[in-house]
Amino acid sequence: MMRLQEKYKKEVLPALEKKFNFTNVLETPKITKLVINVGVGRQSKEQAFIESVEKNLMKISGQKPVKTKAKKSISSFKVREGMIIGVKVTLRGQRMYDFIEKLINVSFPRIRDFRGISDKIIDNKGNMTIGFKEHTAFPEIKVDEMDGLELFKMLGFPFKKE
Repeated sequence: MMRLQEKYKKEVLPALEKKFNFTNVLETPKITKLVINVGVGRQSKEQAFIESVEKNLMKISGQKPVKTKAKKSISSFKVREGMIIGVKVTLRGQRMYDFIEKLINVSFPRIRDFRGISDKIIDNKGNMTIGFKEHTAFPEIKVDEMDGLELFKMLGFPFKKE
């Protein structure tokens, strides 16, 4: 299997130049950076939750995330200026291409009922935004099945005895 960066340089770049009649290599579109952003929402006051999100994002991206803070206070959301509202990671270069490869070849196939990406997720500037409801699509995040099993046993679900 050809690596994504090699495929871009050897196949995609010449095909784009030919298709759109670009005279200069710098005219062709390219991926310069990838930003992974996680908003913590209502749990913004719980430091333990923010740390677990930060740890999971570090496992997924392979890079230490940066905490994002609110720029201004919004009373209807109970957000104050300077409050931590999320974490993000910016990937460039080889890490970016590795993450995109992992996303295409591993994470998307793990999503239940995945039928492909809609072309409507690309805006008029050429930016793509993909949202995940669950972070378990990434192989680095292990879902602790034993905790869930114990919960259902305590709730009284009848399981087979082995």
